[in-house]
This record gives sequence, structure tokens and C-alpha cells, in this order.
Amino acid sequence: MTANEAPYAGLSPDLVLDAVDATGLLADGRLLALNSYENRVYQIGLEDGRFLVAKFYRPGRWSDEAIQEEHDFSAELAAAELPVVAPLTFEGTTLLRHEGFRYALYPRRGGRAPSLESADQLQWMGRLLARMHGIGARAPFHHRQRFDREHLIGLPSRAALASGLLPAHLETSYRDAIAQLDTAVAARFEAVAPLRTLRLHGDCHPGNILWTDAGPHFVDLDDARTGPAIQDLWMLADDERGLRELLEGYAQFADLDPSEPHLIPALRAMRQAHHAGWIAQRWHDPAFPAAFPYAAEARWWQEHIDDLREATDALA
Repeated sequence: MTANEAPYAGLSPDLVLDAVDATGLLADGRLLALNSYENRVYQIGLEDGRFLVAKFYRPGRWSDEAIQEEHDFSAELAAAELPVVAPLTFEGTTLLRHEGFRYALYPRRGGRAPSLESADQLQWMGRLLARMHGIGARAPFHHRQRFDREHLIGLPSRAALASGLLPAHLETSYRDAIAQLDTAVAARFEAVAPLRTLRLHGDCHPGNILWTDAGPHFVDLDDARTGPAIQDLWMLADDERGLRELLEGYAQFADLDPSEPHLIPALRAMRQAHHAGWIAQRWHDPAFPAAFPYAAEARWWQEHIDDLREATDALA
């Protein structure tokens, strides 16, 4: 069995604790696996009573340079007093290695999932994202992916077709639905060109935000990419009112091209296409069949094809 088929087969609790001890910190044996599919993430107790979070990166997903760009961006944001949880540094480095695994350690920051229902909370998030984007626009990523059709539609759809999950009798329908969606997304991006892009959080949904009495903080920049500013906004708003409040807060610190909200249906459709391909690509990881058993059912793929067609119609 290859690492791609079972990338974390060798990641035992003892190895996780040994990796923490290798930094000079002393784990006390308390270990709690946190919810994460792409990487493996653990809460670790230390002998001095503190807790930290250890993230073990999926082998082969990001290059060392790309991971370092994520870490550097987090540190840059934290230095600007933005509420971002940045990795800890050990002997001048944040990207650590132990027994063939790459990992990083973070301070634990508690909090609750945000409701993002009030105008105050939405405008607060808008202001924070505007500040984040101001820093993100200072310099480009060189090693991380972009929000484009190849990474969000092309590669995932090829993974779905190669996975064996997609029933043979639905392959033609899926190919047709993906091709039409790709054409519609391309037309929408062309309609708002030229498009300003910058470094983004990349996966800014409520699950990657924790709220305390002091306010929100961002976690998990693992999907940080280059793309349009609206990508970090649209997943936080459930409706037009929510988006309007987000944009009102955003406008206090940054200008958003008024054409960018027209990209939201395209970005939503790209996320739908990517999600199915992501599951298919990771299917050999035992965690994925357990978490997404419906992806082995023909009915789910038919519903996915129907969703792609609806998204294409909405774009048209």
C-alpha cells in the first residue's frame, strides 16, 4: 500500500507525541484528534499545563515552498495585529520534520463558531478581511495555486473520471455537464476582466473562524491561494443582506471592484465541481470512505450532475 493510498498509516499517537518532544517541548500524553480530512490535526497537552495544536501535512499535497508561503503569510498577518493563528518557530523554522512527516505546531486558541447573523458581526468580518487583503496585496504567492478553472474544475473532474467512483453509465453526462460548466465559468470571468488578484485566506467559511468575547480570529490558512477578493467574502454570507453588510464593513478599509460580486455564482459552481473531485482524489485515504460513504452511490453522482447543470443555467 503506497503513501497516497494510506498517507497517514504510520502516524501513530506515539509518533505525534515524539514529534512534539523533538522540538524541546514536553508532551504530557494528552492527545485529541481534531476534525480535519486533508491533514491530520491534534490538540496536544504539555507538561507545563498548556495546550498546542499539531498539524501534520498530507504527503505530496503542497511543496515545502508552498507550505512556507502559507506560514510566512500567517506571520505577516499576525505581525500586523490581525487575529490569525500563526505557527510557532523553532530554531528559526516553522516547517518541522519527524519520521518522514512534515508538521507545524500552533498555539491553541479557543472559541465558538460564529453565527454571523447580526449586522455588527458581518461588518466586523468585512473590516478584518479588508485589512487582510491590504496585506495580501503587498506581494504575490510564487508557489501556491490560483483560483482558476484548471485547479477548481479541470484537475478535480479528471480525478473523478479516473477514480472508479463515477458509474460508467453516468460518465458521458458528467463530461458534458463539466464541459458546459467550464464554458459558462470562463464566460463569467471574461465578463468581469481584467480581474485584480491577491493573496487570500482561500477557504474563508464560518468553520475556519472562531469567535470569543474579544471577537473573531482566523484559523487554518492551508488553502491560502491567489484569487479575487470576493472569494474570501461570499461563503460568509447566507443571503443578499448578509453580503451587503459584509461589503459595508469591507468598504471602510478597502475598495472592492463593483464587478466582483458577479463572480459569486461562478465561484460557487467551481467549489461544487472541486468538492466531488476532491473526494474522488482522496478516496484511497481510509478516512474518506468513512466520512463520505454516499460518494460510492450512483444516486449521489446523478444529483451532482444535476447540480452542475443548475449552476450552469444560473450562470447563463
